[in-house]
Amino acid sequence: MRDAYKKQGYHFVGVQAVVKPCHWMKRSLLTRGEKFCYKQKFYGIPSHRCLQLSPIIQCSQRCLYCWRAQPQDLGIDYNELDVKVYDDPYTIVENSVKEWQKILSGYLGNPKVDPVMLQEAMRPTHAAISLVGEPTMYPKIGELVEAFFEYGFRTTFIVTNGNFPEVISNLEKEPSQLYVSLSAPDEETFRKVCRPMLKDAWKRVLKTLELLKSLSCPSVVRITLVRGLNMKGIDKYAKILSRAEPTYIEPKAAMSLGYFRYRLGVEPMPRHEEIRAFAEKLAEYTGYNIIDEAMDSRIVLLSRLNKPLKLM
Repeated sequence: MRDAYKKQGYHFVGVQAVVKPCHWMKRSLLTRGEKFCYKQKFYGIPSHRCLQLSPIIQCSQRCLYCWRAQPQDLGIDYNELDVKVYDDPYTIVENSVKEWQKILSGYLGNPKVDPVMLQEAMRPTHAAISLVGEPTMYPKIGELVEAFFEYGFRTTFIVTNGNFPEVISNLEKEPSQLYVSLSAPDEETFRKVCRPMLKDAWKRVLKTLELLKSLSCPSVVRITLVRGLNMKGIDKYAKILSRAEPTYIEPKAAMSLGYFRYRLGVEPMPRHEEIRAFAEKLAEYTGYNIIDEAMDSRIVLLSRLNKPLKLM
């Protein structure tokens, strides 16, 4: 598994923890800040100062649209639910920053890159705990969030598949914003698209969604859409969302990257116009309003707020 991840450009900073610079971080540097991620447009997170990582590479789902290498893709018999070894949270933070600086050193002297921006990028202020794997399977996820804040990071995002509601309800430290993936309007579609390993995974996802109202931090329900698989049943999505009452809803196209392309090809990746049409219909059912969108990322933002909260 480690070899497959390394070939995909992941940098191990421990026995499990990995970091990888995303497309938008690099593009922000190479365009001197003219191009940036939707997280900057929506929430004020500067793309060049965003460190993307995962504390573990294991996951409780094997989503068809996921870009990560999964054991069955490689012909490996590997029990991902059994987390036997993992890294200390403070070691993850320290090693991640060191590796990040090593990666970014390759941009030194590049005439396309603003030296001031590069020095800022060397000191990341946002941790996106969302790269691969399921972060709530990491036994010290709350401590990891705390460790990032103690190190000087201003914001952290956690993106979860919702399979472990007990972890969310017992977080020692909440992130700046919590994302929960909702990739299906019903259990049948969920099992086809997400291929969960836990028998009661659908009930667990619904439980996690119901917990969002109890959190102090803003919450996002991310609906990752794949043409021909889960862009149906908008009324059912709306019914589930009414139980969650998230701060935001983000319908987004699944991108044909990595092992997504290996499993599904290119055709199932929706165009932005399709995501926009889905969002407009979802707005009708939920009473949420479309307050922003990012065409390059094929994502639309819905909320009951007039505009998104800027976290930086």
